[in-house]
Amino acid sequence: MKLALGKLPPELLRKYVFSMTGAKSKELVLSPRVGLDFGVVKLRSGFLIVSSDPVTGVAKNAGWHAVVVSANDVATSGNRAGFMQSVILLPERVDEAAVRELTSKMADAARRLGITIVGGHTEVTPGLDRPIVMTTAFAVAPSFVTSGGAKAGDTLMMTKSAGIEGTAILAEEAATRGASPTTVRRASRFFERMSVVDEAEKAFETGFVHAMHDCTEGGVLGAVYEMSFASHLGLEVHEDRIPVAQETRAVCSVFGVDPLKLIGSGALLMAVEGGKEEVVKGALATIGTPVTSIGRFREGRRTILVHQKGGRRTLIRDSPVDELWRMETTAHLVST
Repeated sequence: MKLALGKLPPELLRKYVFSMTGAKSKELVLSPRVGLDFGVVKLRSGFLIVSSDPVTGVAKNAGWHAVVVSANDVATSGNRAGFMQSVILLPERVDEAAVRELTSKMADAARRLGITIVGGHTEVTPGLDRPIVMTTAFAVAPSFVTSGGAKAGDTLMMTKSAGIEGTAILAEEAATRGASPTTVRRASRFFERMSVVDEAEKAFETGFVHAMHDCTEGGVLGAVYEMSFASHLGLEVHEDRIPVAQETRAVCSVFGVDPLKLIGSGALLMAVEGGKEEVVKGALATIGTPVTSIGRFREGRRTILVHQKGGRRTLIRDSPVDELWRMETTAHLVST
């Protein structure tokens, strides 16, 4: 069976990835599972939190993306990454200026987030048409939460808006599809909204956040499904409460894509103790981060999207194929 672009389906992950992890270790606190953002190893004092991520579908600003996405995953533990490793695979005929551009963007992002890049590997690789950058972020922390820690009755809160990363990625091409210069200019600046490090740290400090997850591949709908699955709980999400920026709607309209299924690094999902929503909202207000209540966790195992028109309810059975991968697959089919 030929596999689709994007993440492997959960059943294949469980069969071929999560079950093949080498030697057992009693120091491993959090083992790989669907919907989890990082692994955790017990140290003599505290925990080592580790997360790896590749950037494969982006050429422009790949260095910035690579640092931010791994830092975001670690941040969903409630802690800030301090160190990072990188693997950079460059296409043939790459020039020195392109290398400088990529690594300088990585250094800039790491500097802003307080991360030290400690090593890795860089090479020119045959068969690539764009750079592939993989990063692994590390934090040492006394405590943490995971995406699987939600409790029945928790409110699902979301920072910022849907499709942030995808909006920035699609901005430049949107200009060639008739989007207004103002929309393109504003959308291209969404790169600046991609980090969730500050907001995750601030939310965790309140003590009322039981779980956190960032919106990456599959967008908001992918993230809510994974969070529900990881927490072994049902989740009801209201479509009309999910914030979507005007620029995102405009860009998505140009390409005919769903902003709720568009890669969304920059938006953080939080399971917040019922009745403590205003405490978390107030904490995030101190750093200028907007947050919205979009749903509630409950007993059961069904993830349901309540639509704004007529209250129709849709069962979310899996993380959807990200709209960027769907667009790439469609473009490939058309070209062949």
